[in-house]
Amino acid sequence: RSCADGFNVCLLAYGQTGSGKTHSMMGPAEAPGLSVRAVQALFWITAADTADGQHRTLSVSMLEVYNEALRDLLATGQEAAKPLEVCVCRVPGLTWRPVSSVDHVLHVLAEGSKNRATAATSLNAHSSRSHALLSVRLTGADGRSSVLHLVDLAGSERISKSEVAGQQLKEAQAINKSLSALGDVIQSLQSKSGHVPYRNSKLTQVLQDSLCGSSKVLLVCCVSPEADSAQESISSLNFASRAAQVRPCLC
Repeated sequence: RSCADGFNVCLLAYGQTGSGKTHSMMGPAEAPGLSVRAVQALFWITAADTADGQHRTLSVSMLEVYNEALRDLLATGQEAAKPLEVCVCRVPGLTWRPVSSVDHVLHVLAEGSKNRATAATSLNAHSSRSHALLSVRLTGADGRSSVLHLVDLAGSERISKSEVAGQQLKEAQAINKSLSALGDVIQSLQSKSGHVPYRNSKLTQVLQDSLCGSSKVLLVCCVSPEADSAQESISSLNFASRAAQVRPCLC
């Protein structure tokens, strides 16, 4: 509802690898996750608003933050190889697909998910090695738009526990660095600092317009029940505790 009312909204799933982030955001077909349910709700709301004379169009994009580089998961051919940069909370050149139904969004989501970087680690046979952002943009007849970011963050864990090496070690270091940058942004927002370090990571640069001002943010903290994951679970809960203390502030 907030996105339909013109606010930027961000839903993030945070936690260690294998704790259920992708399941929470996507879920199986018989029990859809947050991303699918949010998109369904947007279509219901916009349909009702259209009946009241408020016309909006919807479009979606899928972006991956991999090794501190931005990848367009919907680009094809030579476009897929083009480097992307953030410019004032926008990503010029990013593919946006017009959508008219939930099934259309699911088709686009399936297409983009196939292009996401994954690898096997000691914690997960198909560990996501990147942050994936499914973004839904609502544009009104007056040209004004708002965005809903649905973010499946890469897993946070100690490198010694995931037992990665080589390229996967580089990936893990980039993941931890960007998650640390997200934590720094949350810390600055919590303390109402005069400077919020959005530019320290591509992830926080992309999400800046949905992590400040009058935007709405929901952080889902996923934890594993196994005893040997206790340290990572405590770390995730501490992160979520800091995030829960953030109150509205200006950029």
